[in-house]
Amino acid sequence: MTNPERALQFWSVLVFAAREQKVISFTILEQMTGMVRQGQGRILGHIYHYCKLHKPPLPLLNTLAVNQETAKPGPPSEKYADLPAEQARVFVYDWLAHGAPSIEDLEGAQAAADKTEAPSSYGDGREL
Repeated sequence: MTNPERALQFWSVLVFAAREQKVISFTILEQMTGMVRQGQGRILGHIYHYCKLHKPPLPLLNTLAVNQETAKPGPPSEKYADLPAEQARVFVYDWLAHGAPSIEDLEGAQAAADKTEAPSSYGDGREL
């Protein structure tokens, strides 16, 4: 399964979490999708970039996936100046009316971001 295909799988889980107004830990995301924690950052990055680059920008759906100990999304956490407010925007947005992005939409958003941003990492050499 490709990263954009996994991102679409994560999208469905996160939209369900948004409808339930809940955050979801990386561990639960792993259990629900079979995707190990080490690879989740890059996949969630597809969702982040899709939401950010969408016209108009969407609430950052990826902010609902959090570290179980810190209750914060993975890097780049500095992009979430007011995390509770961003998560509230995610909760009230009508994701079902928006519909799921296509694989091509997710690929395109990530490709556009890769061209304009410096690569991000966890600080230990692992890529997001």
